[in-house]
Amino acid sequence: MMIKDFPEEDRPRERFEKNGPESLSNHELIALLLRTGTKDESVLQLANRLLAHFEGLRLLKDATLDEITEIKGIGKAKAIQVLAAVEIGRRVANLAYNDRYVIRSPEDGANYVMHDMRFLSQEHFVCIYLNTKNQVLHKKTVFIGSLNASIVHPREVFKEAFRRSAASIICAHNHPSGDPTPSREDIEVTKRLLECGKLLGIDLLDHIIIGENKFVSMKEKGYV
Repeated sequence: MMIKDFPEEDRPRERFEKNGPESLSNHELIALLLRTGTKDESVLQLANRLLAHFEGLRLLKDATLDEITEIKGIGKAKAIQVLAAVEIGRRVANLAYNDRYVIRSPEDGANYVMHDMRFLSQEHFVCIYLNTKNQVLHKKTVFIGSLNASIVHPREVFKEAFRRSAASIICAHNHPSGDPTPSREDIEVTKRLLECGKLLGIDLLDHIIIGENKFVSMKEKGYV
């Protein structure tokens, strides 16, 4: 069953044209990508089942081609269309960060990494390397796993700073629990990196902890 077989007021394409994309639900937008259903279900039902399988957009955004084609009624062509749309969305979301993003505040730093880090299932320790104008030169994931002062070694953090001729750095890591409250290990890592930065002449401007669409700045907490 195709979208054109629905009454006009129920067709996502017509509502998209009349009221804009924001008027459509997630599964209606996906139905536009899929275009057709199967002999047993409409395209809207198929889109609904796809979303239900991945528990919404959060898991769908990281789905693989094989995972999507495992769903009955979705072949490789449909799966590629969905993944292409996801990738376009990801690239559009990152456009603002490609042209020498300037970090002037903890909010700027958090916004720079929030999109990529807020849904990660493991802790990622990321370093942002800045020039003298606080423009981003480079971003690098230094470590993946539970944060520990003995594991996050300053050598790995500052090696890239020298390589990029960075004037300063901002560190960030996520709490998969969604709660950005600093732990004892977070404080220890921050103090160690701060001390090493002073010795090397490369300032640690902040250590930002990312939670579920919220963050904590160690600078604002008085640790930097």
